[in-house]
This record gives sequence, structure tokens and C-alpha cells, in this order.
Amino acid sequence: MRAHLGDQLVVESQTTGAGRRDGEIVGLHHEDGTPPYDVHWSDTGQVTLVFPGPDAHVRHLKDRPLPPAMAAGDGAESAGARPDGALNPGDIGRRLAMERERQGLSRAETARRARMAPDYLAYLEQRPADPSPASLISLADVLGTTVEALRGGGIDLPPGRGRAPLHPRLEDLAPDECRARLSTHGVGRIAVSEPDGPAVYPVNYEVIDDTIAFRTTPESAPVRAGGTDVAFEVDHVDEAMSQGWSVLAVGPARIVTEPDTLRRLAEGAHTTPWAGGDRTTWVSIRPTRLTGRRIGPA
Repeated sequence: MRAHLGDQLVVESQTTGAGRRDGEIVGLHHEDGTPPYDVHWSDTGQVTLVFPGPDAHVRHLKDRPLPPAMAAGDGAESAGARPDGALNPGDIGRRLAMERERQGLSRAETARRARMAPDYLAYLEQRPADPSPASLISLADVLGTTVEALRGGGIDLPPGRGRAPLHPRLEDLAPDECRARLSTHGVGRIAVSEPDGPAVYPVNYEVIDDTIAFRTTPESAPVRAGGTDVAFEVDHVDEAMSQGWSVLAVGPARIVTEPDTLRRLAEGAHTTPWAGGDRTTWVSIRPTRLTGRRIGPA
């Protein structure tokens, strides 16, 4: 029998009608993964030293069903890996690390208080893991937070409702970085002047040849703004780490009418407008001023 941190130890009951026990393996005593193990039992939340008997078996982490968000994708990136092969931590791991640092606790001290192996806590912080409720309850108690907060409860609330980052720093983005972040596509906001005052509209946009472009209806306010200077803003808020950035582009808007340009925009589009309907009129913005800011821990 061999196991890795995060694997599940399952003990089948030899008594008729009795249920089985299971728990996370949170500590290894041999480098080759052989018993005994420190097991965090799901029914009691206790960590005990276990010498598995013939009624026990290991359910490996890689054999468990993937979460829906990971199962829907393919390739290394959907499994939490970066293109360079390094693993990205999941949101739970990032929240764990952030709360631990906020409390000024070392990984070893946090693991000791939560009654788990430091290597397992490192595993949770550094990999897209799915810890058991018992592990999350222990960690939430140590860190003075809640399981809901560690799991990202309230993620549907307006962004920015979390606590500020440790030692926050606000810095300007260089023009090249502004262009890179702007070209991630998605949803941006265009600000236009109307007869009764300024207005802001969210749109699905593209960046093609350093030009911002989006589709809308022929009678929309952005179309009426053709020939005038407008502002276009995109941003991203990382609730797990209490950090984010924003980019503001200012420049003239115009209605695209050239057939070749329209064909190139349609072929290069990454998404269709979420609002649906007859959104075949393309509006382009060529920025004459591009600024951005980023906030995060120093």
C-alpha cells in the first residue's frame, strides 16, 4: 500500500450494517508512501496515526472525480497547470495562504494548530486541491474565518467587498502592460456623452491591431457617439487575493463601414455579444491615451 498527501484512506467495516470510515491522509512517515499515515477522519475531525489493516484501501487523489470546472476542460491548463508546466494553486489554496499571511502565521504553525502535516498544508496552498469539510473546518477555526469564506462564498456579491490586501500598494501600469491587459478581451465599458448627461454601457469587445472594437445595434448610444471622443474601461478584481487592475483608453469612436475591415473584425471575434439581437454594427476606438493602475500587496 502506497499513498500521497491528500489521498483518501477508506476503511470498510467488517460488521454487517455498519458504515465505513474515510479520511484524508495528511501526514506520511515514509518517503515511499508506505504506512503508517496520519489520517484526518471525516466523521470526527480528529487526526490519528493509522496502521491500515486488510479492511483498508487507499483512494488516490487522481482517481477522484474532477470538479465540474476542471472536468469541462482539457489539457494541462484546465487541470491547474500553467503553459510552462508549473501548477497554479486553486482559489481555496490562495485564500488559505492569504489568510495565513494576514494572521502572521507560518505554514508549520498553522498546520500544527490545525493538527495536520505541514506538507499537506503546502499541498493545499500550492495545488488545485479539494480538501474535505473536516480539513476546511479545522483551518477556518485556526485562521479565524469560515469555511464559506475559504470556499469563496459570496463570490456573486459585488466585487471589492472583501478585506484590503496586506500592505496595499497602488501603482501605475506602463503603456505596454496596459495594452497587454486590454487585449485579454471579455467585457469592457464605454462611456459616452448623451443629451441628458454621460452614460456608461458594458459591451463584449475585441482588440485587433491595437484597435478596440465591439458590435452593437444601429440605434444604440455608442453608434450615436461615432465621430466623438469616448472613454473605454476594462478591469479585473481578484477577490481571492484582494487585488486587481484597471485600464482606461480614451480616443475617437467611429462606425466601421469598410467591407474588408468588417470581414476581418468578424473573423477575429472571440465571442458573440451576450445581449443578442441584431448587433451587426461595428464601432472601433483607436486610443490616443492609455493609462492603467494596479493594486495589490507590496
